[in-house]
Amino acid sequence: MARKHSKHGDHTDLPDEDAAPPPVVACWLCGRPTGKTIVWHHPVPKSRGGRDVVPMHPICQQTLMANFTNSELQRHGTDVDALLANSDVRKFVDWVATKDPDFTATTAKKQR
Repeated sequence: MARKHSKHGDHTDLPDEDAAPPPVVACWLCGRPTGKTIVWHHPVPKSRGGRDVVPMHPICQQTLMANFTNSELQRHGTDVDALLANSDVRKFVDWVATKDPDFTATTAKKQR
């Protein structure tokens, strides 16, 4: 039985060089443009009934997880200003503001 389509495709599915680049998405926490890796974070944890997701840098999400419990994140909800009121998070956001969008580094462990 013969194939209907070539095994390797007909090369019509290649991206168009004239196509516009994908739109730049800003990080929910720090406001910087996201890089190649985007984490879709639940501001209200799924275990607490959260359904909405927001784009974040992996390092920004790690910082939130290190500084807040799920209960605290549930209380703050989608209020970024309340999260930035935490001195450790504010210090991190001010520090990371000058970094490349794909910048990664180790973050502090949860302090419990």
